Amino acid sequence: MQQLEKLSWRSKLSFGVGAFGKDLVYALVGNLFMFYMTDVRFVAPAFVGTLFMVARIWDAFNDPFMGMVVDNTRSKWGKFRPWIMIGTVLNAIVLALMFWNVDFEGNTFLAFCAVLYILWGMTYTIDDIPYWSMVPALTDDENERSQVSAIPRLFASFAWLIVGSFGLKIIDTAGGGDRKIGFAYFAMMVSVIFVVCSAITVINCKEKVVTKSAEKTTAKGMLHVLIANDQVKVILGIALFFNFAYQLSNSFSLYYFSYAIGIEALYPVYTGVAGIAQMAAQFTFPMVTKLIGRGKAFFLACFLPVAGFLLLFVVGIVAPSSIAAVGASSAVVNYGIGFMLVFITVMLADVVDYGEYSLGTRNESILFSMQTFIVKFAGAFSGFVSGIGLTLIGWKAGVTPGAGTIMGLKVIMIIIPAILSALCYVFYKSGYKLTGEFYNKMVRELRARKEQ
Repeated sequence: MQQLEKLSWRSKLSFGVGAFGKDLVYALVGNLFMFYMTDVRFVAPAFVGTLFMVARIWDAFNDPFMGMVVDNTRSKWGKFRPWIMIGTVLNAIVLALMFWNVDFEGNTFLAFCAVLYILWGMTYTIDDIPYWSMVPALTDDENERSQVSAIPRLFASFAWLIVGSFGLKIIDTAGGGDRKIGFAYFAMMVSVIFVVCSAITVINCKEKVVTKSAEKTTAKGMLHVLIANDQVKVILGIALFFNFAYQLSNSFSLYYFSYAIGIEALYPVYTGVAGIAQMAAQFTFPMVTKLIGRGKAFFLACFLPVAGFLLLFVVGIVAPSSIAAVGASSAVVNYGIGFMLVFITVMLADVVDYGEYSLGTRNESILFSMQTFIVKFAGAFSGFVSGIGLTLIGWKAGVTPGAGTIMGLKVIMIIIPAILSALCYVFYKSGYKLTGEFYNKMVRELRARKEQ
């Protein structure tokens, strides 16, 4: 693979803007959709959790095939940008409808929500897979790739910061105290921003790492890519445990502060600090990995969240109303999370190169489709655990919880994510090999092949 010219900052920042719009959408759905359903629409949490799981079972088939479609696309705009724009427009429309203030009740409303949530997941796939698949196609330089992976994560964390810190306030203001109306207005606002941000990415970013082969990927070839590439299994294991931990704590944090601690006002404090800490981690990621190496940085990505979650557990006992203590816990947890978000993107991009090195095929979208699936599956499974968990621990909307319910909230919000974060490091140490001299040798070989 030949050495490429450096990416302009305009391209890097434009790529990041796309992540801002995309994750503004995902933060709204990931953080607040379950709350909207259970506390605003008063839908049983078990139904919502089951809906999340059913939708993700469908995605298990849908996402990899979307990756195959993108990899087989040939157009004068490349294979990624057309799908980014198509997926964005469709997903923006579905998002607005999901939170539309309809007058449906009972089973009609449940069916309406179920259909739209499944459509939301499908249309999000159309945008998300080609977006992240562009990372290895933008540059093959290790340092450039770290930057290109960190910048969109930085923008994405800013989106989560906005939704987490100001989302409910915007919703209450827009709805004049009526959260049904407020959610509808907020969803429409997010939809418009999403379309504008994706347009900026599509206009200013072009793929540069390309292969000469015009051979198309078949369903059989797709399975071969996923099975024969041994590093896929490792990175997907890491991504699964991390995303389950991350999204479980995210989806449960509003319930935790509202019911276990009894102070809903701490929720925007926790999420606000979370966004800032993640942005700080993503900004410093290239510098830290260059200074201490990827191995030690990955250790921090796994065990800072463990330390932060344990601190949050102690804070909940000794100083539950302390803004400073809650903020400090969030900072430790989310600095590590910010690192891991970048690591997964960087490692997946390296796995794409490894697939070309070992199998002779370059399948960005198929491999990155698995990231999309893992993120959505983990979100759905965390939603399922949240929904069933809330039922099992005896949670009821608007009712002060007993001691057993409070402990259940703490276990789901804190203990389970801490264990899963530690397991990520086990996967990394047991099987990931795209580091050091092996990685450098692989890149040299790919560049040599490209020059032939």
